[in-house]
Amino acid sequence: MRGGLVRTWTRGGCLGLAAVAAGLRLASVAVAAGELAPPQRPQRIVSINLCTDELALRLARPETVASVSYLSRRPDTSNVVAEAAATPVNYGLVEDVVSFRPDLVLAGLYTTRNTVTLLRALGVPVVEIDTPPSIDGVRQQIRDVGALLDGAERAEVQIQAFDARLPRVDPHAPRPRAVVVRASGFTTGPGTLLNDILTRAGIDNLAAAGPLAGQAQPPLEAVIQARPDMLILTDEEGEAPALAGEVLVHPALKALAKHARVVTLPARLWTCSGPGVAEAVARLALAADDWRAAHKAAGSASQASHKP
Repeated sequence: MRGGLVRTWTRGGCLGLAAVAAGLRLASVAVAAGELAPPQRPQRIVSINLCTDELALRLARPETVASVSYLSRRPDTSNVVAEAAATPVNYGLVEDVVSFRPDLVLAGLYTTRNTVTLLRALGVPVVEIDTPPSIDGVRQQIRDVGALLDGAERAEVQIQAFDARLPRVDPHAPRPRAVVVRASGFTTGPGTLLNDILTRAGIDNLAAAGPLAGQAQPPLEAVIQARPDMLILTDEEGEAPALAGEVLVHPALKALAKHARVVTLPARLWTCSGPGVAEAVARLALAADDWRAAHKAAGSASQASHKP
């Protein structure tokens, strides 16, 4: 947060944060994993994280969402641009948040740490929400946060729509072997939402139970030697150029693309709970179907060439 603004409020004789907190008359909310303890029917919800923006905008009554993060309006990162259009935005600063006089703040588990600490010190109820590690966890998180935001019925509607969008995958069909390459060369292993997305799409993750298992940031040589059938690149659509993204256009990966099917999966589809996850599964399942069709055609062509 910007301490300068806080000091100006306090020393300049204007409304200081302590006075704001006293006016809010709020008690802290302690949240253990899977145990959300909501205040009485929150009426002024402020979200300071992109993933909690999606949950708040989809599950709470619109009139109770006082503010969401500015990221919710960015089409390159957000799945709720339309829903966020009429909602005031914040930038995750303490002075920003308290100006909305919230009776509940939703935050990510690893972001805006200074803001979360100060809000709790001021007595503002904060619920921190992590990314679920599985698709079953996505459903449970939607249900839990729906209960928290007085939106249990809306949560069930969201879950039904989510399940309807998940594709049906033949469990007996051949499964392509894939490796995920993210910014800075990171891949994804077992116990993660993206790994479960791959599994549900009918794809075997080489970083979960294969030659790359246990390597969070494998060298590109290891990725090439693993000879994946599919190369899945995750990116932030529209993001400004950054060194972290250079690996995604490395010549070695381009060379691998001659032998492996390349799929680009926008990060906005798998980083938060919601319909984006179902779309990610659907996209990857379609790519797996394409691989099977090409694999079958190649096998048929090979057999034909060996006939006398």
